[in-house]
Amino acid sequence: MNITRAPRSQGVPYSLAVHGGAGARRTPLTTTEAADCREGLRRALTAGQHVLHGGGTALDAVCAAVVELEDDPLFNAGHGAALTQLGTVELDAAVMTGAGTAGAVASSTYARNPVLAARSVMEHTPHVLLVAPTQTLLESWGLKTVAPHDFVTPGRREELERVRSGLTEGARHGTVGAVARDAAGHLAAATSTGGITNQMTGRVGDSPVIGAGTYANDRTVAISCTGDGETFIRGVVAFDVSARIEYLASELGDAVERTFAERLDNVGGTGGMIAVNAAGDIVLGFNSAAMFRGYLAGDRPVTAV
Repeated sequence: MNITRAPRSQGVPYSLAVHGGAGARRTPLTTTEAADCREGLRRALTAGQHVLHGGGTALDAVCAAVVELEDDPLFNAGHGAALTQLGTVELDAAVMTGAGTAGAVASSTYARNPVLAARSVMEHTPHVLLVAPTQTLLESWGLKTVAPHDFVTPGRREELERVRSGLTEGARHGTVGAVARDAAGHLAAATSTGGITNQMTGRVGDSPVIGAGTYANDRTVAISCTGDGETFIRGVVAFDVSARIEYLASELGDAVERTFAERLDNVGGTGGMIAVNAAGDIVLGFNSAAMFRGYLAGDRPVTAV
């Protein structure tokens, strides 16, 4: 397992980490592709940092970071998301605050930024998860909407055709997310995804499932996951890390490692997660071949692909 412990920076009262998906790559990244992915992660970190540096909330920071990644066609969320068997886009997202409030959407086809739709579910309804929110509903919340085909890119069409033809398995993992601790000590997590290339219509992974792919608790940790969604759901992976911290007094890195060992490794599940605890310590871990990831070291963005 690959794990990075990035302790909180002295003199900076906030913490932020992002990811852009984990999994095996069909071919190695070119120098240009790697640079572009790093730049996308840097922009996300900068967007969240701007919020936190100005005294903003952890929730505002993770949403700002994820919006940047949803708008970047290099990542499997929002514009440029993976396509279903029918060649359509069905987007999932979730947000959760350390105070225990949460919102999520699944099979979203109109919200330009699904993470903001998830936040609106949390703030404007008594519910946690809505499936296929309508364009009218989204616009009533003041959100930007687009036609479903606007999410589709030529690269994703080509990828779907390769999968349909049996030339490649397609990207199994592809999700974006962010976790943050703000200057007031509050935590938040956000996750957004397009799912799996050639997935069945209506398939929903772990990203919008609270406790599986997304979780936050001010007493313990905020987590955003990426990987084999079904395995993360069965293992209630994000909550498992929090439970180890709360009930066993585990150190953050140890909690992440034990969750991977006992909830994923033993059933062949692969992927990754980013986490920040109540003290502001950051851990980024994955058991897959790679994970796009980054965090703030003080005010300096650090990225890896």
